[in-house]
This record gives sequence, C-alpha cells and structure tokens, in this order.
Amino acid sequence: MNSVAKYFRFDELGTNFRTEIIAGLTTFVSMAYILFVNPTVLGAAGMDKGAVFTATGVATAIATIFMGLVARYPIAIAPGLGVNAFFAYSVVIGMKVPWQTAMAGVLVAAIIFLLLTFFKIRETIINMIPQDLKVAIAAGIGLFITFIGLANAGLIVANDSTMVSLGHLTSGTSLLSIFGIIVTFILIATRVPAAIFIGMVITAIVGIISGLIDLPSHLISSAPSLAPTFGESINHITDINTFQLFTVVLTFLIVTFFDTAGTMIGLATQAGFMKDGKMPRAGKALMADAIGMTAGAVLGTSPTSAYVESSAGMAVGGRSGLTSVTTGILFVFALLFSPLLSVVTSQVTAPALIVVGVLMAENLRNINWDDFAIAAPAFLIVIGMPLTYSISDGIALGFILYPIMMIATKRAGKVHPLMYALAAIFLIFLFIVAH
Repeated sequence: MNSVAKYFRFDELGTNFRTEIIAGLTTFVSMAYILFVNPTVLGAAGMDKGAVFTATGVATAIATIFMGLVARYPIAIAPGLGVNAFFAYSVVIGMKVPWQTAMAGVLVAAIIFLLLTFFKIRETIINMIPQDLKVAIAAGIGLFITFIGLANAGLIVANDSTMVSLGHLTSGTSLLSIFGIIVTFILIATRVPAAIFIGMVITAIVGIISGLIDLPSHLISSAPSLAPTFGESINHITDINTFQLFTVVLTFLIVTFFDTAGTMIGLATQAGFMKDGKMPRAGKALMADAIGMTAGAVLGTSPTSAYVESSAGMAVGGRSGLTSVTTGILFVFALLFSPLLSVVTSQVTAPALIVVGVLMAENLRNINWDDFAIAAPAFLIVIGMPLTYSISDGIALGFILYPIMMIATKRAGKVHPLMYALAAIFLIFLFIVAH
C-alpha cells in the first residue's frame, strides 16, 4: 500500500486512499449517464445498442485507467457527447454514410491522433487555430446537442411552414421529457453531485410509474456481445477513399482535438496542476485520449474525450491517478447492468443532452465580440451547427470566413498558413456537399 501511495504521490498532493476512492466513485456516478446516452445516439445511426453499451464501457475503462496509471491525473475519458451526435446525425444520417464506414473514419482519425500525440504535434496544431474559433466550436456543439435533445424529447418538430415549431406538449412522452428537463435543471442549479445521472434515474422512475416506460424483466445480466460492432472499422478502412470522407476524418480530429485539450486544461487549472501556464505530463494525458479513441473505434464507439464531470471527483478531494483508476474499474462493473438500456428511452436521455448543451454554451462568453472580424466567423460556427444540422458544416462556414475577415482588416500576417489551407479545403467540401 505504501508503494501505491508513493507512486501516486499522496503526500505531495495531500490526499489518501479513502479520498481517492470516494473521488473515483463520485466521478463515475457523475458521468455514468454516457453508458446509456451513447447507445441511444449511435443507435439512431443503426448501430446495435447493446454492443455500443459494452464498447462505451470498455473504451472508457481503458482510457481512464491509462490516464490514472500513466499520466496520473484524476481525469476520466469516455466517448464524447457532441462528436457522437456528429457521427450519427451528420455523417451517417445526413451524408448517408454507412455506420461501418463512419467508424472506419473514426479509426483513421484515431491513428492520426496517436501519431500526432507521439510526435508532440498536437500542441502545434492546437495553437494554430485561433482561440475564439476553438471556443466557438465548443459552444456550437452545445447548441447542436441541445437541438437534438429538444427534438428527441418531442418538444421541437418539423414544420413545413416555419421549418421547426413546438411539438405536442400535452402528450405523455413530451410531459415526461419536460419533467426530466426541469428536474435536471434544478439539480444542476442547486449543485447536487451527479445531477445528470440522478435526473435520468428520477425521470425513468416516473416514466415506469406512469406506464410510459416498460419495466425490464431483470436488472443484471452479462455484458452484451461486441460482435455486431467489433472490428467493423478495420474491415471498412479501405472505404475512406473520397474527399467527403477525408473531411469527415478531419472533423473528427478537429472536434475531439479541441474538446479534449480545452477540458484537460480547464480541469488542470481548477485542481491547481498548471505550472507556469503549462500542464505537466500533458503528452501522457493526451496519449490516454488517443488510446481511448483507437480502442473505441475498434470496439465500436465514437471518439473519446476528457470529461468535465471529472471536476466532481476533484471537488471531493481527488488529486491523483488513483481517482481515475477507480472510475475506470467501476465502468467495467457497470457493464453488468445492460438490461437498464430498455428503460433509458430518448425522453430520459433528452434532459442530459440539453443540460450538457447549456454547459458547453458557456464558451460563448470567451469569444471576443468587440472585434467583428473575429466575432462574425465565430458566430457562423456557433449558429451554423444547429441550423445546418451538421457540426462540420458549421466549422466550415467559420473557417472559410475567418481568413477573409483577417485579410480585409489587414491582419493577414497573423493567420497561420494552415488556416488558409483549411479554408480552401472546407470551401471545396461545401461545394461538393451542396452539389
């Protein structure tokens, strides 16, 4: 036990076994909702929900335990909300790309991720894109997720006259969603630990009591088979042979890139890990994410990302990698509760999507709205994602306009050469998509 305490530097960090275990449990409970939300989102793309459930748990365990043992940070990693929506709704449903091919795109992005991380290029690429556009991407994804959540809840429906309108708010399923949203909002506002998870549990219970959700025949069973999704990304990797799919891979890279980097920096700052403005062992922490994304692609789930819910574990004192190891192990045990998937309907997960969207939208305050040349492309990214129902299209609009605005305001020299290249790539991408 002493060797473990020494490895995780308990004395230096001012922590102990009990605190770290409790912190790991807290983080797990705070983000356990992804086990049920991710299968719902990817299930919309035609993927087997049971296999996605298992892939989500295993990929999360691999990445989070690696984070704890190697990088020794109390930061958990799991398939990210936002990029899974891009996978399902933009790529598979919107572009009509088979989910097997889309998963191959995730694998290609993951391999590039590994190489970029190994050769320490990720930091260079992160610095290449202006900070305002980075936070705009995060905020735009938040709006996109919220839009999907409202649609899944039945609160927003298609309308031939106005494109979208309010749904039938008096239907039982819509009322259940509204109840879940209000409950979850209150839990978040009153700073209740694991608010999103508790909100889902309460909503599911009310749904069962009201007869809107069928009670499962049993609660515990062996983990669902990975067979429907395992290795499909490898089998279809040769499908990544068109410009459209190359841009999909690029978008997976960009979105995961900045989501993880931003979250890690924010969490490290919160916990006091930053030294001279830099995050110690950043390369190892980023490698955990890259390994998780690669494993997830092979198993059958969308790209992984650092989870802001890790802050819940930090709030109760988690400071070492043992927190992450504990969280990862708990995700393995959670695989025994797959029967609960039938209880977690779209009405139950909708509040989670909407809440996460609200939390991601806070990035709007970090955009320099006083500089119109920067505010305009950032705004197009933010508003473009939900209105085009595509994360990549939203990014494309902003990335194309940004260098134009910089040239117009005589700041062309401040734009990284690769930004001009990205603008050209996205311009061609939009032309192809539009035709």
